[in-house]
Amino acid sequence: MTVSVRYDIGPAVHQGAGLARYAEQLAVQLVGDPLAGVDLRLFYNAHSGHSVPASLHAAPADCIGMGQYAWRLSVLASQVVRRPYAPIARLLTPQEHAPAVYHATEHLLPYLRTPTVLTVHDLIFERYPEHHTRRNTWFLKVGMRLFVRAADAIIAVSQHTRRDLIDLYGVASDKIYVIYEGIDAGFRPTDAAAVAAVTARYSPGRPYLLMVGTLEPRKNHMMALQALASLKAAGLPHRLVIAGGSGWLFEPIRRLVDELGLAADVCFAGYVSAVELPALYSGAACVLLPSLYEGFGFPVLEAMACAAPVVCSDAGSLPEVAGDAALLVAPHDPAALADAVALVLTQPALAARLRALGLAQAARFRWESCAAQTAALYRDVAARGLEPGSAVL
Repeated sequence: MTVSVRYDIGPAVHQGAGLARYAEQLAVQLVGDPLAGVDLRLFYNAHSGHSVPASLHAAPADCIGMGQYAWRLSVLASQVVRRPYAPIARLLTPQEHAPAVYHATEHLLPYLRTPTVLTVHDLIFERYPEHHTRRNTWFLKVGMRLFVRAADAIIAVSQHTRRDLIDLYGVASDKIYVIYEGIDAGFRPTDAAAVAAVTARYSPGRPYLLMVGTLEPRKNHMMALQALASLKAAGLPHRLVIAGGSGWLFEPIRRLVDELGLAADVCFAGYVSAVELPALYSGAACVLLPSLYEGFGFPVLEAMACAAPVVCSDAGSLPEVAGDAALLVAPHDPAALADAVALVLTQPALAARLRALGLAQAARFRWESCAAQTAALYRDVAARGLEPGSAVL
């Protein structure tokens, strides 16, 4: 059975972090695999000057043009009044002999009478509301309960997110499907010349530690800086390279660098291109991810795929994703983080063991597997939508 899927590519159009990677890479796999049995047609709200990623230019796409907030509020209103949202409903009329499914790849699901799949990446706004803007927290707290209730099936990107859905919203466990995300093929150990080039750019003449991710409070850069100060006091020569765009509440991080006297020991690299990032991982003496909460944790697996040793927190999905291939520490204990990193830096046998375990762990997470499992879920949801008595558009 071929399933016609209307797929929200919006995160890959308007964002640049984990949600964008998920939306793009899953779509690329589904479009590129004729055996998947998926007729994928992209959908997005064109509220900015951005467009579909180049990797998907050949895929058919539809869009509407609304302001960002008008779009989000219209979707929420459709769930409140439980009436199909007309601009999308018109795009979702099933093709002949091809059941239609709508896949919401981010936390935004219009009310529709066609079968729907919703991907839930995390519930950070419930666990740590102070790490979201008030407006976004309000929207998600109101909307997510409606979205998960309306969805015919929910994809959780980790067992941790699945547990949060059950614990916080009482979602039936048989409605949730854990489908892990993948690692881009470009993340692999790079040659010495590439490593030397990025080292010369971001940490000339010195070994470095690395953090990757948007600069925002839940990534816990504060604790990483405190740990770095301890490592410097112990005489270790490493710099900390922080790669990622500035999020909100970023200024306290910069102030702490000055307060701890670390201005010469921290490099804010900003956005690092996909071309450079594997080499930056490969050259790192240790990669840190002391996050307070992660729904998945791409940097852990990217680092492992590039044969970098990892120290991460034991919070959120990170223990699940890292397995036994990383050192885990509590996310509120800078001394424990400093001790764990010091072990990696001073014990070559431990670092080598983590590199080997990390390569094996990262190999378990592939977009091909994610796409195959997602396509199977589409078929299941579409088949249920064709059962006698099921509502259709």
